[in-house]
Amino acid sequence: MFITASRSHPSKLVQMDSTHHLFTLGYEGLDISTFIERARAAGVKTVVDVRELPLSRKKGFSKSSFRDALAEAGIAYAHIPALGCPKEVRERYKADGSWATYTRGFLAYLETQQSTVNELVKIANATTACLVCFESDFTMCHRTYVARAARTKGGPVVVHLTSRTSFPDVAGRLAA
Repeated sequence: MFITASRSHPSKLVQMDSTHHLFTLGYEGLDISTFIERARAAGVKTVVDVRELPLSRKKGFSKSSFRDALAEAGIAYAHIPALGCPKEVRERYKADGSWATYTRGFLAYLETQQSTVNELVKIANATTACLVCFESDFTMCHRTYVARAARTKGGPVVVHLTSRTSFPDVAGRLAA
């Protein structure tokens, strides 16, 4: 179990059962120790890195150092680059700033990765997993679409972690 603030009443704390959730968490604005503390508080046993290229300007979040820091905390690490957002979709978003275009492009790409999504479902059903990417706002990150694809294929209920709270996934929230 973990404690979180209620979305409708942020000052009211509620308990959530973390045994059958697929979490997501963006590390933007967090240092490595705060990230690990947040993941551990939620009961995360495996971090699944869904960045195409697991490089970061933030200390501790590039693949090797991230994997090592997580291992030291007793958290497993898996990198699944096929579930990262392809460069051409990212570049188009940088150029036009259209989230709707980004979403359509990423979802079209994700449709071609169904066997990889199935592998993610196996991981998520076997352990308490957390999808990780940079973006702190889960409503503006591809990891939410990856989590939803896993849920659709039989994965656990999706819960988005933030630095201080969590939100159950609501599919209509990211409509393009």
